[in-house]
Amino acid sequence: MGCKVFFVRHGETVWNHAFRYQGHADVPLSQSGIEQARALARRLADQRFEGFFSSDLERAYATAVILAEPHGAAVHRVPALREIDFGEWEGLTREEIIRLYPEVSKKWWSRPLETRLPGGETLDEVATRAVHVLWEIATRYPDGQVVITAHGGTIRASIARLLKMDLNQYWRLRQENAALSIVELFSPDRAQLILFNDSCHL
Repeated sequence: MGCKVFFVRHGETVWNHAFRYQGHADVPLSQSGIEQARALARRLADQRFEGFFSSDLERAYATAVILAEPHGAAVHRVPALREIDFGEWEGLTREEIIRLYPEVSKKWWSRPLETRLPGGETLDEVATRAVHVLWEIATRYPDGQVVITAHGGTIRASIARLLKMDLNQYWRLRQENAALSIVELFSPDRAQLILFNDSCHL
């Protein structure tokens, strides 16, 4: 057996609702996001988990706390699970980004793996830092289940890297707010996708 990682994207925020890019910006959950997290907590209440881990950003941590409450468990904040640092794009909409950064935005949407966002990160850096800590956690709980609450970009990049997909195509992997994905990690070279972007609890 391997470690089963229950990936959860945080619940909705006001910026999600307004389609604004939020990377390291610490935007809290909206009331809708809180309700989404509660719905998933009810779904997972009968599962047994060895640990709960979360990005240190408030929207992910607040979601994780709601998920951990039925289990009486603490949530460990892990900065490496943060969303991509969008730098100067933080708080902007897609339309604003295209207008203000026409050349960089073209490169980003075609080759995000190595394209550095203005004042921010590359997708490769996100995948590398996130997968590194995922393997550390999986090694700690080789036959258990853990919850990882993070962000759409981080989860998609991590799953793509674990499954050895081309990260320049990671945009093909959709992630809804408060959606559940499950990956079983056996070794650094072996991972299996069990469930992806499931939001039937909403």
